[in-house]
Amino acid sequence: MKSNHSYHMIQTQKSNTNLSMIRNTSGSDRRILTFPAVLPCESIGPSILLPSLITLCNAISSFQHRFSCFPCNKRNARNAIRLTVLLQPFLHEIRDCLSGLPDPATLSLSELHLTFQKLLFLLEDLSREGAKLYMLMESDRVATQFRVISRSVATALDVFPFGSVEISKETKEHVFLLNEQARKAIFEFEEEDKRVVMSVVSGLTRFENQVAPDEGDLKWVIEYIGVKGWSECNKEVKFLEGEIGFKGFDEKRNKVILLSSLVGFMSYCRCLVMEVVDCEESDKKFDGRESNVQSEMDLSLSCLNPDDFRCPITLELMSDPVTIETGHTYDRSSILKWFRSGNLTCPNTAKKLITTEMVPNLVLRKLIQRYCFANDISIPFVDLGRRNREITRRVEPGSVAAEGAMRMLASFLKGRIENGSGEEMNRGAFEIRLLSKTSIFNRSCLVEAGLVPLSLKLLSSRDSLTQENAAAALLNLSKCAKSRSGMAEKWGLELIVGVLKKGVKIEARQHVAAVLFYLSAEYGNLLGKEPEAIPSLIRLVKDGPYRSKKNGLVAIFGLLKHPENHRRVVEGGAVPLLVGILKGSENEDLITDSLAVLATLAEKREGMFAILHEEALQVAVEILSCSTSRVGREHCVALLLSLSLKGGEDVVAYLVKSPSLMESLYSQLSAGTSRASKKASALIRVLHDFYERRSSGFKISVIPQEQFIHVR
Repeated sequence: MKSNHSYHMIQTQKSNTNLSMIRNTSGSDRRILTFPAVLPCESIGPSILLPSLITLCNAISSFQHRFSCFPCNKRNARNAIRLTVLLQPFLHEIRDCLSGLPDPATLSLSELHLTFQKLLFLLEDLSREGAKLYMLMESDRVATQFRVISRSVATALDVFPFGSVEISKETKEHVFLLNEQARKAIFEFEEEDKRVVMSVVSGLTRFENQVAPDEGDLKWVIEYIGVKGWSECNKEVKFLEGEIGFKGFDEKRNKVILLSSLVGFMSYCRCLVMEVVDCEESDKKFDGRESNVQSEMDLSLSCLNPDDFRCPITLELMSDPVTIETGHTYDRSSILKWFRSGNLTCPNTAKKLITTEMVPNLVLRKLIQRYCFANDISIPFVDLGRRNREITRRVEPGSVAAEGAMRMLASFLKGRIENGSGEEMNRGAFEIRLLSKTSIFNRSCLVEAGLVPLSLKLLSSRDSLTQENAAAALLNLSKCAKSRSGMAEKWGLELIVGVLKKGVKIEARQHVAAVLFYLSAEYGNLLGKEPEAIPSLIRLVKDGPYRSKKNGLVAIFGLLKHPENHRRVVEGGAVPLLVGILKGSENEDLITDSLAVLATLAEKREGMFAILHEEALQVAVEILSCSTSRVGREHCVALLLSLSLKGGEDVVAYLVKSPSLMESLYSQLSAGTSRASKKASALIRVLHDFYERRSSGFKISVIPQEQFIHVR
């Protein structure tokens, strides 16, 4: 029995080790053409190593039926996979004589394991979705990597002790032959790949000169790499944009130039070569389809405690979770601030740290993203250390070819909208929507091409998709400062507010609400004079879904930067609606935004009276004591301070009697934002002064009797 128990434990250990070694050989989080292979440690014997090695070989062999999905290096990949397949009988045979394998055999198998991990990475990259054009342009480098892998296999087989292992003569001769082939095999930049690469380079040169490439050449490239439709072309663009973020952060300007040029190439192909938008993913923006959240995701989230998604320091949802030496996870910005303050300990355990190195917790990050998506929570997620956003902040193009492609695209889209059919206008608005989301330079090109007035005119379309795409395009374009004067023209504002009031779909209404936010800084007073602007925003907050409420609140907040709009917002009935959100909503995002608007309204007498009339004082005190949002608590303190300064003795008297308020205010002095701390300090002084006056019997009436407000 003891022997059977030991055997069972060994088998379990073998299985677990095998799985853990293979599990890390794939994953979309790995950077393309990086090979984080791990050499098995010396303590792992052949009994564990061989099954893992055979599993690796099986994974590699599965690619022999997938050559059609490789955009390049098909012959090189076929030869590398063939070598792996032919080695499998040898591995199976030596597995049967595990007890007699000497140490040099383990060394050889470990080297093979390391090499096959790299080969599997390379094959995964060749078949990676969205990376076809990039892999084509890296064909020479990929061919070199296949050659290195082949030579590494030969080196690993050189050290295998064939004379000390009992295997058949035929197998030995077979392996010797494979070894020789691996050493001498030719892996070169394939001629057909070279011709297609040169065609791409030719197209980029024409873009640089702002000369349209031959459409037949573009189609040949697209077909060669296996991009079969609009959605696949769009995935290529997204992948390339992601790589620009990495390369720009790392070091290689020449790579950024190439990648930017390829983005221009694929964007041009997506718009001109792909005649039909095949509907996947974000294509619901084109055909109106909505995707369903997977039940598996709902199930996995239901088993998790959302409190685990909050940073232990700020108690807010983490946007960029990182794990430190002790194994505890924090939001990157919070733990960095902790370290920079001279604290070299773990906040949770107080243990002194040897290193302040932080490791991104990608698994937790994805769970938080899913949780936020499932619960309609908005959170500004950092893209792998903010790197992927850098390209969108650049005013200049990434390359001359990218600039040429974009300017030609803008001109083409202008013609399509001016002269096209209804369907072509919708397609044009959809492409503007996508292009204007990518970078500041793209927006600038589209604005300069005159696409703002054309997009405004499309708002009057009764086709719901055309109107929605035009509204989304204008939202993106409104982030470009020079676009706003055109939108603020009288007829432009009328069209925008018209969609806000009577848009065919709620999505179009919420998009134009966000447009009003971007216009409010410069044209807020003009917007406030539009009779239907503020009432329509208030109705959107009242009746719309989460995103509509969010955009409506943000737009109202922007308009309140202009004092003339305070009265208009109060008279529009915003205060009862916002207080209702504080009382009834469970969405902390909406509560925080409502508090921001109320705190701003409370700075004026008409707003203060309306807020006190709705009995918001007690609600604000309760939110301050229980809210987990630092920004929300800051707005709470600002609201209470304004009410206490403008609302008179009855307001202050009520606050003095609140048992939890002083504790909440003092916590803001140490744990709140800098602004919350200053406002909390000011409110504490107001309460202390009032208490001292009352104690001395000295009373001051701040509010005239005829404006007395009863505070409940």
